[in-house]
Amino acid sequence: MAKTENIQYSGAYASMGVDNSLRLDQFRSNFKVEVMRLNEDDMEFDMIGIDPSIANAFRRILIAELPTMAIEKVLIANNTSVIQDEVLAHRLGLIPIKVDPRLFDYMSENDVPNEKNTIVFKLHVRCERGDARLTEKRRLTGMTIFTEVVVLIFNWLVTEWYFKMAMACYAVTSDELKWLPNGSEFLLATENSASNSTSRPKTYTSFSCSQDSLPQFSKNPITLKHPDIIIAKLGLGQEIELEAHAVKGMGKTHAKWSPVATAWYRMLPEAVLLQEIQDEKATELVQKCPTKVFDIEDVGKGKKRATVGRPRDCTLCRECIRGEGWENYVALRRVKDHLI
Repeated sequence: MAKTENIQYSGAYASMGVDNSLRLDQFRSNFKVEVMRLNEDDMEFDMIGIDPSIANAFRRILIAELPTMAIEKVLIANNTSVIQDEVLAHRLGLIPIKVDPRLFDYMSENDVPNEKNTIVFKLHVRCERGDARLTEKRRLTGMTIFTEVVVLIFNWLVTEWYFKMAMACYAVTSDELKWLPNGSEFLLATENSASNSTSRPKTYTSFSCSQDSLPQFSKNPITLKHPDIIIAKLGLGQEIELEAHAVKGMGKTHAKWSPVATAWYRMLPEAVLLQEIQDEKATELVQKCPTKVFDIEDVGKGKKRATVGRPRDCTLCRECIRGEGWENYVALRRVKDHLI
C-alpha cells in the first residue's frame, strides 16, 4: 500500500488555523478495535482511528515478534531415505505445534534443555512389506506403448514380486511424531558413562519431571496442529529414526517461528452514491458490481432505488463507474483511519 504516511508535524497547517499535533488522550478516546471474525485458523479485526503506519507496525509485530514453539534441533540416529538429513530437519522445523508458548521459557546457548524450555518428539518409522500405509504404483503416468511392453517383459523376467518391491513406498506423515513427555531417550555419549553404571544414564535433555504430570499438560497434551503433513516417503527397507527438540522463538529469528502464514491490512472501502439512482438505473448498478455491494430498496408505489448494502465487500474494481456518466452517480473512496 503506497502513500500511507501522514504529516504529524503540529505546525504543518498552522496558517490555516488547524492543529495537526498527535495527542495521547485523543488517540485513546478515538482508537477502537472490533473483532469481525475469529476461528481456530483465521482472525479478522478492524482498527478504527489509527494511522496506517501504526497499523503496519502491528502487522510486522504479528509476523516477527510473537513467540511460538518450533523444532530447532534434530538428532538423527538413522536415515536411509532419499531425503538428506538437513532437508529433513528443515521440513520438521516447519511443522506447526499446537501448544501455548507462554507456558515455556526462552532457551539461551548456556541453558540446559529441561521440561520448561524444550519439547521432545520422536520419529521412528521403517517401510516393511504388508504395512497399512504401503502403496503400490502399478503403472507410471504417461507411459507409451513401447514403455508398457518393456515393463511387461521386465515383470516376466524379474517376477511380479520383485516389481512390487521396487515400486512400493511408505508415506511418513506428521502424526508419526510422538511426544516424549519425559524428555530425550537418546543416550549422551560421555567418557565416564561406562565407569559409573549405577547412575542414571545421561540424555540430551535434563527433565526433572515428566511434562504430562504438569497441570497445564495433564488435560491438554502437546500435539501437532496438522496430523497429515507428509514428511518423507520411504521405499522398502528404508528407515528414519530421530528426535526433534522444539524450543521457543520468534519469527524475526527464523520464519518457522512466525505464528501467521500472512498478515495484511487495507483501508475500509467506501462507496458513495452522489445522487439518487432509481428504477432501471438501480437494477443496472446492482448487476454491474461483481461483489454485490449494492442493494435495491423498495420505496413504494412501484419505485425502487439503489443503496450501499455491503461497502466492506468492495474491492475498488471500478466496474460500477465504468461506462458513460456513471462517475456522476457513484464515488469510490477509502476511509484512511479505518483499517481492516
